[in-house]
Amino acid sequence: MVERLSAEGRKAALSALPDWSDVAGRDAIARTFTFKDFSEAFGFMARVALIAEKRDHHPEWRNVYKTVEVVLSTHDADGLTQKDIDLAKVMDAIAGQLST
Repeated sequence: MVERLSAEGRKAALSALPDWSDVAGRDAIARTFTFKDFSEAFGFMARVALIAEKRDHHPEWRNVYKTVEVVLSTHDADGLTQKDIDLAKVMDAIAGQLST
């Protein structure tokens, strides 16, 4: 089982993820991605889904047209873990590739 990040570990991890923020009332992080259209948003979700399935670590997310809202927390650990940080970095990289 993976362990929750300490307060110091969480702070350090989030400093490297400037577009992510804490979720009020939860040990989780969130980000809203905005793409040029629905197709690009759905493509982002499909690419992330393949990686998430391979890692057996799935995001909470919601898609409306060109916007994808994401919340990351490790349910088995009841909070934020390194798995969430790693998936956030992957999401940022994929979104960056789509924006170029």
